[in-house]
Amino acid sequence: MRVLSVASECVPLVKTGGLADVAGALPGALRAENIEMRTILPGYPAVMAALDPGAAQVMSEADLFGGSARLLAGRAGGLDLFVIDAPHLYMRDGSIYLGPDGQDWPDNPERFAALSLMAARIGAEGVTLDGQGWRPDLVHCHDWQAGLVPDYLDQFGGRCATVLTIHNIAFQGLTGHHMIERLRLPRSRFHPDGFEYYGQLSALKAGLMRADRLTTVSPTYAAELMQPEFGMGLDGVMRARRRDLSGILNGIDESIWNPATDPAIAETYRHPAGKAANRAALRAEMGLPEATGPLCCVVSRLTEQKGLDLLLAALPALLERGGQLALLGSGNPGLEGAFQEAAREDGVAVRIGYDEALSHRLIAGADAILVPSRFEPCGLTQLYGLRYGTIPLVALTGGLADTVINASPAAIDRGVATGLQFHPVTADPLAVAFDRLCDLHAQPEIWSQMQANAMRQPVGWASSARAYAALYRDAIAPA
Repeated sequence: MRVLSVASECVPLVKTGGLADVAGALPGALRAENIEMRTILPGYPAVMAALDPGAAQVMSEADLFGGSARLLAGRAGGLDLFVIDAPHLYMRDGSIYLGPDGQDWPDNPERFAALSLMAARIGAEGVTLDGQGWRPDLVHCHDWQAGLVPDYLDQFGGRCATVLTIHNIAFQGLTGHHMIERLRLPRSRFHPDGFEYYGQLSALKAGLMRADRLTTVSPTYAAELMQPEFGMGLDGVMRARRRDLSGILNGIDESIWNPATDPAIAETYRHPAGKAANRAALRAEMGLPEATGPLCCVVSRLTEQKGLDLLLAALPALLERGGQLALLGSGNPGLEGAFQEAAREDGVAVRIGYDEALSHRLIAGADAILVPSRFEPCGLTQLYGLRYGTIPLVALTGGLADTVINASPAAIDRGVATGLQFHPVTADPLAVAFDRLCDLHAQPEIWSQMQANAMRQPVGWASSARAYAALYRDAIAPA
């Protein structure tokens, strides 16, 4: 089976969030399922720089929303790629989504319509690779940036199936209806059963209405999307398409996130006892003293979605019990400042910014990892925590609910607990969860059992790859 993956970012070439991890991991994971996946990416500077010198032009577009473009086929970062070489759209410094003023690039609608359009051309026409024809059986679209693929496929007479994965429904690719013709879309589709969203054009809704199958990144988030408090105005669409919707958990790259081989950490380990050296090294690096309570870490974007304002409110409950916090992240300036102020307290250390190696050392050295998100489609940091025997304390939502076994009395008695969950997602229940965390940390036998359980928990891509392969087969099966 041939699958074209359409993504706006992809590890190891360009990343702003979990979408990139999924796009980068799926091709390798699906190889075991006899699926050949190629990924189409915009030609950002980092992507063009990484593309192998032998990349060949396989398609051209005279006017791709304001300039000519070439489609190149080649390899980069261990992936088979199609790259859209369109300097007028993608050859820019800084963020792939935001301009120097911190706002969306004004032409983002055109930039990602171009990604969708070129993907649809591959799906409809195919390309020639090494003298042979290549056309996908299915196009896998990721988030709003690829949401227009099904509409363009229809225009081109494409016959391949489509799957759309929602990584975060909060981002919907909205633009004014005056852009319909500019984006080469039929105005006849601008209605509630098309891509109209409260008077605007929604690229995500376009895909939700037209893709053959829909997925999201955890079973619980799939159910949550049908509720008004999580559906962001699209809950009615999700309810209408519930029979076409699947929740498939993300996995992590277990070769990169492996405490037995991780070159970034102070000392590699295969058993929870090996965390002691990493904990001591982390305290030394972050300037934290020895303490009786658990050393907790946060590796996150600093946003209210991630519940980090709740963490600030509940933090005294952790510190009063002898617990500590080591945080790495950036985002909302107000939250950055509030955590820097909190770092004046004994037991709190904060680094503002992004540091991949430090994130590994934090997770290896901490006793617990905190993920208090108000909503979380899947989440990856709790999976990293499980892999490293770092107990996740998480909100009961989305993929956090699906991946962490709460340390209830029954789960502890059965010896299966891997972490703690709290609900409702407010500051007081989080403070209660901190008390529970400290109580468990003070019971070495139970704590060690939870760490061992966590390290045995499957967090890779094998089962998810099988689920995607089954979904693809179903989508391309004759009606």
